[in-house]
Parts: sequence; structure tokens; C-alpha cells
Amino acid sequence: MSDWMTPALFALGLWWFATGAILYLDGLPRRTFRHSLLAASLLMVAALFALNHSAADTSVAMTYCSFTSALIVWGWLEMTFLMGFITGPRKQGCPEGCGGAAHFWHATEAIIHHELSILVAAIAIAAITWGDPNQTGTWTFMLLWGMRLSAKLNLHFGVRNFSEEFLPPHLTYLKSFFRRRRMNLLFPFSVTAGTIVTVLLVQQIGAAGNSEATTVCFTLLATMSGLAVIEHWFMVLPLPFNALWKWGLKSRELKSAPAVMRVHDCSKAVHTHRIVTVEAAAKP
Repeated sequence: MSDWMTPALFALGLWWFATGAILYLDGLPRRTFRHSLLAASLLMVAALFALNHSAADTSVAMTYCSFTSALIVWGWLEMTFLMGFITGPRKQGCPEGCGGAAHFWHATEAIIHHELSILVAAIAIAAITWGDPNQTGTWTFMLLWGMRLSAKLNLHFGVRNFSEEFLPPHLTYLKSFFRRRRMNLLFPFSVTAGTIVTVLLVQQIGAAGNSEATTVCFTLLATMSGLAVIEHWFMVLPLPFNALWKWGLKSRELKSAPAVMRVHDCSKAVHTHRIVTVEAAAKP
């Protein structure tokens, strides 16, 4: 059991922590974004070197290294999008009544640069690991890409939960490209495909003749695939799943608190000024 439990818990913990950390950084004042992205960019470059190094080594340690490096690259892409650095040429939502092909095209315009950056990253990862025996990082990135693309399409076609509180203020216009429905026609196919992939990966975990590193690799991939399927279900089930990252949203509460205090202090000052003015006018 420990052969698969440790990598499963590792993948689960890293997924949960990385998501919360990105939400936290994205919720800080925008003046901090450049510093956060600079640090993340240095980490991303290191991750690419680690992917290149680990691809030639099929040990357990290098399997974990390859997986973690792929998640770091993915996290960097998410940060560039959520912080507004790489999104798309369209910076406003759809007008009222927009629908059909035009609505889909507008949604594509809003995120096309981000999608192209993912494509470039995928090509780079495939190139630096090409022909090497340890493909854990490449498979991880491709799996994340496929499932995230599926999630974006489902958001566009309509789901119950948008998780709009995850969107920072400078990206709230993206909500105009979402539709609120109980479910859409793509959703069953997305969940079915994701479930099949997860089952196939789970079957490979216990395959005869697997090395320890191979078992770790397939466990990591199966865990991420399973989490992606669960994330899809989060979009249609009426559950408060966002509470999982409540700690990551704390930075938005901290950022909004001073603004509220300033409004309160301003109102108090105006009220005091009015009292003083009235008292002064009442004096002979």
C-alpha cells in the first residue's frame, strides 16, 4: 500500500498547496505582482533545467522531481494568466445579447495568448525530454493541459458553479463568457473521458513487472487525473468546495479591509465635521 499511498498523498498535497498559494499571491495588491512573478519565473527556469536533468534518470527521486517540475511550470502559466500578464487582446466582456459563434470567438480572444503560452510550454517540455526514459513531467503537463481545456470549455457552455470568487478584480470581465446551467452536453463526455483515463492509469499502477519508479509515476498521474475529474464534478454539484482554499483567499480579505476602514474613517470625519460646523454656527 505504501508504494502508491505516498505518491498519491504527495500529489494531493502539492495540488492543494500550489492552488492556494497562487490564489493568495493573486489576491495581494497589484504592485506585488511583478515581484511574485519574478520569483516564480526564476523557479520556472529552474524547473525546466530539472526536467531536462530528471528525464534521463528513472529513479524514484527523479520521478518526483520531474512531476514537481512540471507542476511548477504549470503554476507559472496560471500566475501569468491570473495576474493579467498573459491573457488575450480582448480586455472586456461580451455585450448583452451576444451569443453563438461570436460569443465563442470573443471568449477565445480573451484568453488566446494564455493558450498559446501553454502550447509553447508544452513544446518546450516535449523537446527537452524527447527520447528520454523518464517522461513523468511531460505526461503530467499534457494531462493538466487536456483536463484544464475541458474545464474551460465546460465553463463556457454552462455549469452550475463558476468559482467566480477565484477571479481577481481585473479579470471579472471573464464572467461574461460563462453560462450558468445545471449541466451542458459536453460535461458527460468530459467526465467519462477523464474517468476512463484515470482507470487506465490506476490499472497500470499494479501492472506486473513495474519498477518502484514506474509505480510512483503512474500513481502521481492517476491522482492528478482523478483530481481533475473531481474538479469537473465541483462545477455542477452544489457543494462549498471552495472552502478547501479559504486560506488562499485570505489575501483578498486583507486587501479589501483597509479600503473599508478608509471609507468608515472618512464617513466618521465628515460626521464630526458636520457636528463641529453646527456647533460653531450655534454659538453667538
